[in-house]
Amino acid sequence: MLKLTAQDFHRRYAPTECDLRIFLRERGVEESPPSEFEQVLMRLGQRYEAKHLATFPEAIDLRSFESDKRFEQTVALVKDGCPVLYQPVLKVQKPLDDVESEFIGEPDFLLRERDGYIIRDVKMARRVDEGHHPEIVFQLQFYGWLYEQVFGLPPIRLEALNGQGDIVPIPSNHQAVLAELRALIRLKRLSQEPYEPVGWSKCIGCGFRDHCWPKAVTAKDVALVYEIDQSLAAELHEHGAASISQLVEHFNADSLSGLKRPWGKKFQKVGKRAAMILQRARVMLSGQEVVLHPPIIPHHEHYVMFDLEGMPPHLDELDKIYLWGTQVFGKTQGKFMPAVSGFGDNGDHEGWKQFLTNAQSIFQQFGDIPFIHWHHYEKTHLDDYVERYGDAEGIAARVRRNLLDLLPIARDSVLLPLSSYSLKEVEKYVGFKRSQTEYGGSWSIAKYIEATETLDENSRNKLIGEILIYNQEDLAATWAVFEWLRAKAS
Repeated sequence: MLKLTAQDFHRRYAPTECDLRIFLRERGVEESPPSEFEQVLMRLGQRYEAKHLATFPEAIDLRSFESDKRFEQTVALVKDGCPVLYQPVLKVQKPLDDVESEFIGEPDFLLRERDGYIIRDVKMARRVDEGHHPEIVFQLQFYGWLYEQVFGLPPIRLEALNGQGDIVPIPSNHQAVLAELRALIRLKRLSQEPYEPVGWSKCIGCGFRDHCWPKAVTAKDVALVYEIDQSLAAELHEHGAASISQLVEHFNADSLSGLKRPWGKKFQKVGKRAAMILQRARVMLSGQEVVLHPPIIPHHEHYVMFDLEGMPPHLDELDKIYLWGTQVFGKTQGKFMPAVSGFGDNGDHEGWKQFLTNAQSIFQQFGDIPFIHWHHYEKTHLDDYVERYGDAEGIAARVRRNLLDLLPIARDSVLLPLSSYSLKEVEKYVGFKRSQTEYGGSWSIAKYIEATETLDENSRNKLIGEILIYNQEDLAATWAVFEWLRAKAS
């Protein structure tokens, strides 16, 4: 008998949509253990859920029952009109499209209202909708379908408590749930591994990355070519261009330009991007970079490397930057100037003020010096903080006028034999080496959360020290890539 649970929706859609995860999990393929960041997320989610549970002192906690008894206890308690059930189990065995299946759901809460029950799940996500978190919507709709199968009546309503503390109503939709269940059954019963394009951001948080990525590299999968998106990779596979070499052999700029691939609910031609895609594919095959034109970089004796470390919005209500890192490089090298947010109520504002003080000091010594960053994260959050706390002396505005994003300069001037233009990949390509064996944005966030939670000052200082090393090496890496690019500008 095939088993389907609410977790299957999460596996299919989080961190991004991937059908292959369902197949691999069903076949028992080993997953990588949760990262520090993922463990922190789980711990925060459990804490948030426990906090909500504490608002219902009358709740019956079904975790105290053996797993095979929880369903029976759930049914009995609902029939008795229990006010609040925590961690109930809803279960039904029935065929779907002639496939004998067992469907199991474990919502967080059943809440008595009038003559029925509300089904509520607690989620850390700040935005709960089909666009941002379809897995949450499907899970709740699945619980609603299960409830009706078990009790013969629909629940009063479905709702999610999001990370902002808001109750978000979720519309019931049995048709959508059944369509998803049929898709899950199909994926679980496949005899061969389905094709699923790899993607840099798509795969980075997946436990099966170590299974999929090496296979794609060995096969020189067409999805590894920068600028080939997921739908185009799948379409190229359908047209016999599964590998990079097949793409170059089977297509020229005209034929690739006219190829249509799914785009939302419609189809869209590849268009003008075709020539560049083929150029990048040839670079991937040769392993040799191609300089399209000399990078355009303003000449100065000194430059500021600028890098931020921040909490993603689903983990912090402020979308908080906890470290503003700056360091001057060039004719002379300045000292590392971090601005770290404090841990009190005004900590976020303190970090912002310290950054402005550091920036002002740099301007006083070097004048209108370029602030070099990688991608738009720094620009976006500089604007956010001006709106949040103001810029009375115009220092942030001066920083903004002097911002120089190195990513588009690198991406548009030099074709690299890489699948990603992330700083971490480009820095390795140019030969930069770090001192830390573990690092990265998610790693930094996990360390910062640990620092906020500990009451031991020595432990906190050690954790912040590790984050500072990581940020300082981010700045040094940016400078290494900058010098590599500047050498091509002459």
